[in-house]
Amino acid sequence: MALQSKPPKASRRLIWGRAAAMIAIMASLGAAKANLDDLQLQGMGTLRWMGLKIYEARLFASTRPSPALLSQLPFALELTYARDFNGSSIAERSINEIKKLGIGSAEQHQAWRSQMQAIFPNVRSGDRIRGVHRPGSGASFTLNDKPIGSIDDAEFARAFFAIWLDPKTSEPSLRKELLGLNASQRP
Repeated sequence: MALQSKPPKASRRLIWGRAAAMIAIMASLGAAKANLDDLQLQGMGTLRWMGLKIYEARLFASTRPSPALLSQLPFALELTYARDFNGSSIAERSINEIKKLGIGSAEQHQAWRSQMQAIFPNVRSGDRIRGVHRPGSGASFTLNDKPIGSIDDAEFARAFFAIWLDPKTSEPSLRKELLGLNASQRP
């Protein structure tokens, strides 16, 4: 039986450094999970096109979000698809909606399109994609509760969620339903 010697001091520091980093990552993931667990359904609505149901959207937040402060809060937007769609088509439609809102540059649009195409899978009727807004950081995405990727760009996150939540959205009635606004409340 051979005796094993201790690893050199530099290796021990590297091992401890990696262990500390893993503990910090696990703690931050636990904190993020706890924050998501605090989110409650705030509003929901259905997107229809020419009478056909496309998806049901649901907005989750810790409190009733003020539209003006929404970009500063963590929240989740979940789409449950009623039809099959190609992931590239979802990314392309998202970019077209962002362009209509006048957010971002041509270079950003190109980068965001590529990043979304790399993340968004083809979906089938009944699939759920959830986007989680991480204020000042970006957005992460799941498909049927399994992580599919994230885009660590706060400007992208603002632009992406604006598709549904900006006052200039192409679907203002869906926005009102998601935000829980009624006719007497200001958009």
